[in-house]
Amino acid sequence: MLEVAELLVVSLNLDISPPEIEPQAPLFGEGLGLDSIDILEVALVVSKRYGFQLRSDDQDNIRIFRSLENLAAHIAAHRTL
Repeated sequence: MLEVAELLVVSLNLDISPPEIEPQAPLFGEGLGLDSIDILEVALVVSKRYGFQLRSDDQDNIRIFRSLENLAAHIAAHRTL
């Protein structure tokens, strides 16, 4: 999970250290405060690093991007690299 937190911090230039990201905190709104452009950037970095695409038309996106914990679990289940 720390690897995914580092990915978020580096790719989005966040002013927070990876261990400070609460695993269950929302990525949108009151949590990290990410927006749709940030999520597109994360999807691009995930596809390059882990070898699978996060599609914008995936009906599970709300669940996937709900928290760091959910995103890390999704990556672990689908990574090919």
